[in-house]
Amino acid sequence: MTWSWWKFFLGVLAAVLLLAAAYQIPYVNNRLSWRMDILTTRVRMALSPAGALPAPQQHAQPLTAPSAAPSPSPSPSPTPAPARSTAAPSTPEPTAAPTATSTPLPGQVRLTSPRYEKQDWNNCGPATLSMALTYYGWEGDQFDVADEIKPARADRNINVDELAGFVRGSVPGINVVFRVGGTLDTLRLLLANGFPVVVEEGMYLQEAFWFEDDRWAGHYLLLTAYDDTAQAFTVQDSLEGADRSVRYTDLDANWQTFNRVFLVVYPSEAETQVSALLGADWNADVNRQRALETAQAETLSQPKNAFAWFNLGSNLVYFERYAEAAEAYDRAREIGLPQRMLRYQFGPFLAYFHAGRSEDLLAISDFAVKITPNAEEALLWNGWARYRMGDRNGALARFQEALKAYPGYADAQYALNFLSQN
Repeated sequence: MTWSWWKFFLGVLAAVLLLAAAYQIPYVNNRLSWRMDILTTRVRMALSPAGALPAPQQHAQPLTAPSAAPSPSPSPSPTPAPARSTAAPSTPEPTAAPTATSTPLPGQVRLTSPRYEKQDWNNCGPATLSMALTYYGWEGDQFDVADEIKPARADRNINVDELAGFVRGSVPGINVVFRVGGTLDTLRLLLANGFPVVVEEGMYLQEAFWFEDDRWAGHYLLLTAYDDTAQAFTVQDSLEGADRSVRYTDLDANWQTFNRVFLVVYPSEAETQVSALLGADWNADVNRQRALETAQAETLSQPKNAFAWFNLGSNLVYFERYAEAAEAYDRAREIGLPQRMLRYQFGPFLAYFHAGRSEDLLAISDFAVKITPNAEEALLWNGWARYRMGDRNGALARFQEALKAYPGYADAQYALNFLSQN
């Protein structure tokens, strides 16, 4: 090699080392990391396109309408700790109607818009929660939330129970409640009584991030006003801007994709008022039963709506009716679900695991990992699928990846401990 080639080689090596060192500077990393992530995602998906969520391994059987009183099913062994919060309730009380207000709601309500926060990369959950908290005088911001519940900036999903956990553990004087199966009237009732409401919904991204990207994604909104004449809510959208108007029908359609989950933060002294406003839905088990009945009704009125079937499955999972839930998820998959669905909602993982359908669990978790390689929940359940199918080494690798993606992830640590003892 001539001296000129040596100089060229050394120059390139020095440039690479200099860039690598610069990338470690927080300011530079903050500016470049998301661009690098987009680039690597596009290259990865170009080389190996994701396609659609796989169809069920076995054809879905006709699903019997869920009974009014759920009866939990036993779980097979081994039983991993559930991903995030999936606690099973006792048998709920009979369904009760929501508490009616003694006077009609005003036709228009507008709460003071909180300080607006434009979200950081993959940070709509912390940004939206921060805006809700600042309504009550909280002085933090989205980064205070993310530092505690989202240790990896590249983590693409924060669940509603994680947002609630932050409030309970880190915001003195403020309480929080989240429920599913909400209605437009519930949202209006809470707003009319002075409580902004966080909802999680589906949306479509403005640009595709890979070949044949369907662009569907999950997103949080903070509702701060409504207008019955305009038939619209005013929302604080950490991605699109402050004080956006969203029509009732559009919000409900997009909200259905997340089982109409809603979260309310409120001063501790207002708990009696909030519980009265929620009425029967204050009881989490009754709330789930009502959501189950709503989902069942929507599968009958909208039999080709994949989200209606998905919600039915998720509410059945809550009551540990895993075989029925798996059948509902089968229907949703047959109709067709968005590519990113399992980035945000994990009920199918639990249903197929507990129903003993390891091939389906492996198929959907493989797909979820392909879409989101650092999704700790998908990595965890992919590991359990591999364990069930006799691949201990593959299971070990996935559990380790899950713990690396989310350091301190208790479910991944449980899985590793289980594997070492069995």
